[in-house]
Amino acid sequence: MTKILDCTFRDGGYYTDWDFSEEIIDTYINAMNGLPIDYLEIGYRSNSSNKYLGRFGYTPIKELEKIRAKSNKKLAIMLNEKEVSISDAYALLKPIIGLVDMIRIAIDPINFERAIILARTIKKMGFEVGLNCMYMSKWLSDYPEFISKLGVLDDFADLFCMVDSYGGIVPDDLKHIYTEVQKNTAVPIGFHGHNNLQLSLINTITAIKLGVNYVDATILGMGRGAGNLNMELLLTYLNAYNNLPVDFNILGDVISSFIPLMNKYRWGTNLPYMIAGANKIPQKEVMDLVTNRTYSFNSVVRSLSNRVVNVEDNAKYPILSEKKYKNVIVVGGGRSPIDHFQGIKSFVNSRTSVALVFATARHAHLFDNISNVDKYYCLVGREAKRLEQNVKNNYFQDTCILPPYPRKLGTEVPHFAVKNTFELCKVEFTNLYQDSCTAIAIQTVLNLSIDNIFAVGYDGYTGITLSEKELSLTKENRALFNHYFTFTGHKMKSLTPSLYSELDILSIYQFI
Repeated sequence: MTKILDCTFRDGGYYTDWDFSEEIIDTYINAMNGLPIDYLEIGYRSNSSNKYLGRFGYTPIKELEKIRAKSNKKLAIMLNEKEVSISDAYALLKPIIGLVDMIRIAIDPINFERAIILARTIKKMGFEVGLNCMYMSKWLSDYPEFISKLGVLDDFADLFCMVDSYGGIVPDDLKHIYTEVQKNTAVPIGFHGHNNLQLSLINTITAIKLGVNYVDATILGMGRGAGNLNMELLLTYLNAYNNLPVDFNILGDVISSFIPLMNKYRWGTNLPYMIAGANKIPQKEVMDLVTNRTYSFNSVVRSLSNRVVNVEDNAKYPILSEKKYKNVIVVGGGRSPIDHFQGIKSFVNSRTSVALVFATARHAHLFDNISNVDKYYCLVGREAKRLEQNVKNNYFQDTCILPPYPRKLGTEVPHFAVKNTFELCKVEFTNLYQDSCTAIAIQTVLNLSIDNIFAVGYDGYTGITLSEKELSLTKENRALFNHYFTFTGHKMKSLTPSLYSELDILSIYQFI
């Protein structure tokens, strides 16, 4: 009978930074006790890091003791082989002897020999040892000698798990690879699927029919990038077709407890993950793009499409000619341009040689009827779509600005603005956030101004508690304003109210 391993906390932790509430932990453990699941892989044991990892990124001893006391299942922990030495393994694992049954090691095929030394060491400590070997779809093409080395596992390993890292394996590939693996090792074989192409169920069913000894799944498919096979789907299938006894009331309860997390993090496949899966692009890279607040869905798709055909960027535009203005105003996305529009309008009308540089086109429609000013729109991430929505494009005469070529996510320009679009030669005032709207806007004003540079619409966020997006944007803007100060020797002047101490706060009304 194929054993079932649930890795919800370990793989799902990529969305929550490995933090789960006490309520979810208790509900999960209690549900697993009543379901036909053999192993719970509950997290990583990791060395200290300079980035935040929640409780199941380190899985402390006290946490393991609590779970061990409540769970009647075998427990597994994962190590990342590339981050763990032999001495690290002793330090990380010796304290959990007796609390954990299996240690699974995530390995790159290129490091197989080194991983064997680590795996033998762990086996001698008394643990079951599993090797989760990544990049399954590349084994035959990129690592032709790898599978022939698997016989070395026979005298000590308890599991060799085939990992469809890119989520692009199809059943015929699985059959072929499994057959080759089985020829070369007597060790129990497992399968861990990702769901980029929504093939994790059929691939897992295929693996079970082939005779694999272990399969992985997670609650609601929670897992890195496009996610994994839904445990509830696997159990429903096995109940219907293999007569596996399943208490669906228990299964329903644990699913319900994870639905708020799914609504918050929205894991699962989409077009970028599908393109990545079909073309062997790593989950981490796509997840970083998909979850980035700056990038539009179309720009992510374009970037991946460029990568598939080995193109750095899909378009190149002329370099912006640096026409000079006495007064340049950066327009941000805060509410103050709405509240103080008449003041801004009076300021602009009272001066000659004025340019507006829109970091975002959110407020572009307000300025449609101001004709004695040149307007520049920064096209980063979602801004091409926003510009289409907020300007009268049937007679567009303004200028669009792109980041320097090549652009990380390719190039998106509204059709009506193609002839009016230029790119920056470089971003020189900062080495941070160079694909952000504000970074491109600041570099543009530095290129255009010969005298006064102002800002409106950089209000900052009020409130005791800020959202993750608000915190991220605040950090980004503060860094860029500080770099502007370092580059120019003075703060940028805000003409509207702002909470950013990095700006010199003035009043537009003192100038009109």
